[in-house]
Amino acid sequence: MTTQTSTSLKHDLDAFREEWTRRVGADTATLVAQDIDNLRQSGLLDRVARAGSPIPALSLPDATGDRVDLRALAEGGPLVILFYRGGWCPYCNLELRSYQQRLADFAAQGATLVAVSPETPDDTLDTAEKNGLAFPVLSDVGGGLADALGIRFRLSPEIEALYRRFGHDLPARNGDGEWSLPMPATFVVAKGGAIAAAFVDPDYRVRLDPAEALAVLGRL
Repeated sequence: MTTQTSTSLKHDLDAFREEWTRRVGADTATLVAQDIDNLRQSGLLDRVARAGSPIPALSLPDATGDRVDLRALAEGGPLVILFYRGGWCPYCNLELRSYQQRLADFAAQGATLVAVSPETPDDTLDTAEKNGLAFPVLSDVGGGLADALGIRFRLSPEIEALYRRFGHDLPARNGDGEWSLPMPATFVVAKGGAIAAAFVDPDYRVRLDPAEALAVLGRL
């Protein structure tokens, strides 16, 4: 069964990016682009877990507080893990809704889809409800899973100041008192728990299209 979306995720992300740039102005857009370039050149990507690495044996609370064991999920079949920055991030919400639209296709491949953010369960519940998500949304408060996968980083002073101005109180939303985030990432995990593919990009405006994740699953 294939559920077609009217537009690609990339199309929606690019359209929002253009609208956002017009709204905030060239100076802010240039600041963000420079910060992304700095992250890319920092060596951060060298720490990311590679294909063949085992998924960490960690359990995380879902939006209702029940703990979910990721390794146990992978023992039952393939697993797709979406790391997103938070419900405050419009790019993340576009990505989550795009994957929700293809949820039946992931199920047809025998795969379990989960999303993970650094936010508290109260905030992940809000994200799940506002986006109509029918797959688990987990809280990685403190960034234990993100650290284990090598995708967590400390925001630069410039971006911290920008997010303060925008009203994004990450230390409160994430419940850890820190100005840290995961790079948005998609990990496709084979049955048994080994990472089959990892898509990680310091540019949070770029995400893996569900069709590409499904293609990886089709090759397992």
